Amino acid sequence: MFPSPTIPSRPPETIAAVDLGSNSFHMIVARVVDNQFQVMDRLREMVRLREGLDARRNLAPEVAQRALGCLERFGQRVRSLPPGAVRAVGTNTLRQVRDAGAFLRAAEAALGHPIEIVAGREEARLVYLGVAHGLAAGDERRLVVDIGGGSTELIVGEGFAPRHMESMEMGCVSMSQAHFGDGRIGAKAMKRAELAGALELRPVKVEYREAGWRQAIGSSGTIRAIRTVVQRAGWCDPRDGITADALRQLRDRLVAFGRVDRIELDGLSTERRPVFAGGVAVLRSVFKALHIERMQVSDLALREGLLYDMLGRIHHEDVRESSVRALCRRYEVDMAQAERVERTARALFAQAAAPWGLHGGEYVEILGWAARLHEIGLTVAHAGYHKHSAYLAAHSDMAGFSRQEQMVLAALMRGHRRRFPLEQFRALPPDITLCAMQLAVLLRLSVLLHRARSATLRIDALLRVEGNRLELEFPDGWLQAHPLPRMELKQEAKRLKKAGFRLKFR
Repeated sequence: MFPSPTIPSRPPETIAAVDLGSNSFHMIVARVVDNQFQVMDRLREMVRLREGLDARRNLAPEVAQRALGCLERFGQRVRSLPPGAVRAVGTNTLRQVRDAGAFLRAAEAALGHPIEIVAGREEARLVYLGVAHGLAAGDERRLVVDIGGGSTELIVGEGFAPRHMESMEMGCVSMSQAHFGDGRIGAKAMKRAELAGALELRPVKVEYREAGWRQAIGSSGTIRAIRTVVQRAGWCDPRDGITADALRQLRDRLVAFGRVDRIELDGLSTERRPVFAGGVAVLRSVFKALHIERMQVSDLALREGLLYDMLGRIHHEDVRESSVRALCRRYEVDMAQAERVERTARALFAQAAAPWGLHGGEYVEILGWAARLHEIGLTVAHAGYHKHSAYLAAHSDMAGFSRQEQMVLAALMRGHRRRFPLEQFRALPPDITLCAMQLAVLLRLSVLLHRARSATLRIDALLRVEGNRLELEFPDGWLQAHPLPRMELKQEAKRLKKAGFRLKFR
């Protein structure tokens, strides 16, 4: 199975989103009605994944088992849904885990569906998408703040379009571990926590202060819990959400309690109590750094953003397509050449898909995107440009793409010419190594056949594949009329043989 869910051939009646957060795992199951969704079921479990991460970024076995048990229970609800109807993402803690691959394979088996790890800015984009859909229509500029267990996302956007996105390395769990791990909440510890938050925000605070937003909105469990506590305590008017003064009073009350196990606040659940002081310190840091006076609170967040993003993919409004077009513009890609290579790659794919078992739209889309982007490294240097292309694909912020998808793109682009880089493909998850190598072969052949960069050259090749054997058949006289591709195909056959493929042509 490919690293992200395939796009279903028919719109599913039921979809689900799973958020593997650093503190809690959430799942929403919804029914699709007129390109919108109606929530049918919500599940949530406090897993505290971040607590199981040690200094060497290893995940404690007992915490991993706790997480897998949760996903097994989630899986009982969604395992019967078709491929592409469930999108599950891991966030900050899974971005940090040293050997996330082993855990992900077990997690996917428990859930019964693929799991992606998303980068911080992609997490921010999905949060904003969820929050924006829950707001009244309008294009006013808004600041959205989402505090998770291991990171805090800051987004400024208009309507449904994010304009500024950052993911800060601080969350309610990580801040609580660092400053209140011994269970004490003293004035000095709280001050150190807020100072740590201020230092984390320092590189971006001016940009976000001057971004022109008129309304601040908070999302996710920490901010919702703070809203509940300050409003039940009567520290601010419910219409104001959370005010800076109410947040200050809450901070002082926590210091007065002195210890985590002594916290008694109306509306605060027992399971959130251990990480509440860290969450308050993070939010206070954000309020002070960005000069926030009051913050409204959204009940929608990442998981709802996932559902809306899925609806877009199902109805061919995939933000990944926009990301690819943006990269092509940024790196001044020769689009005529890129489109020639893409056309041939898609034609070869159509002939190889069935015998190679490459079912589902994601395979051909990944191949098409790699074909369009394979020359972006030319802006760095011509020598070894395929290596530069791969680096840019792996490390650019590409909205809509998971980390795994970017690694697959990078492998295809790294392997589109010269030596076949087996080590690059073996670094991918084992269950997608072969199909990624097969796509790379199709891309290599497409690039090779268009080396002349001719607008008039027609490629009418018939491709037959059986296992690792490929045979290209050209129209009578074509190879004799084009001696350069003939010579290069001979060289390519030698390169592919070292990668385990046998190429014949006539």
